[in-house]
Amino acid sequence: MSVRHPIISITGSSGAGTSSVKATFEQIFRRERIEVAYVEGDSFHRYDRGEMKAKLTEAHAVGNQNFSHFGPQANLLPELETLFREYGETGSGRYRHYAHDENEAARLGVPPGTFTDWEELPANTDVLFYEGLHGAVVTDDVNVARYADLKIGVVPVINLEWTQKLHRDRHSRGYTTEAVTETILRRMHDYVHYICPQFSETDINFQRAPTVDTSNPFVARSIPTPDESIVVIRFRDPRGVDFPYLVSMIAGSWMSRANSIVIPGNKLDLAMQLILTPRILELVRRRKGVT
Repeated sequence: MSVRHPIISITGSSGAGTSSVKATFEQIFRRERIEVAYVEGDSFHRYDRGEMKAKLTEAHAVGNQNFSHFGPQANLLPELETLFREYGETGSGRYRHYAHDENEAARLGVPPGTFTDWEELPANTDVLFYEGLHGAVVTDDVNVARYADLKIGVVPVINLEWTQKLHRDRHSRGYTTEAVTETILRRMHDYVHYICPQFSETDINFQRAPTVDTSNPFVARSIPTPDESIVVIRFRDPRGVDFPYLVSMIAGSWMSRANSIVIPGNKLDLAMQLILTPRILELVRRRKGVT
């Protein structure tokens, strides 16, 4: 952790809602005029899209049915840890971009599904902002979590997560239900061992739960809307959190435990603004106090 060069890390699996959370952070950064170095977790995958397909085929050929982007074998976790450590020490570090689609490929100047070259982070930023799969990962070999100053977990309950993935991959990527189901099963070992444990390392978790039936996500025709959801917000350390203020400001909210508040799903942006803005400003204030 670093006073001079703070790091904010958003952790959640694909389809968990981390992109929406990132948009909320961007609003806060823009409003408060905070200079940010953005790092996407996908850019620390070990293989590009073509290479990953080949590695999956190789893994299946030798009986490994659990090879996935969730695990350490498919990611550059030591390099990610090095980036966090170097940014905390110097405000710099090496990163790259991953082109997800044709639009990003045109902007980045690389083919879709590939990486740009490694480069140095922008100079003179106030904070590093990471959003991806492994922002709070701890294994026998790496400890990314120890270098982040504010760690946020974003995770829906498991049936909702599967519903979101099935809906996105079938409608946006053209996959069959059977193909998506196979991917879910293949990722489950790494999800349990490398994704779930991170949510015990995070400072605040935002967990979305549906208030409609998602008992069988494999036949769900639509994703529950925010109005059909609640969000459980858990604070790892509730000391100093003004829960009465939050409950009074967020209509329909209540405390479920001494460290948790439940809010209507459509109040997530407001809750994040109220909870995260003062924490971000404190990180920047501390930074400017030592520069």
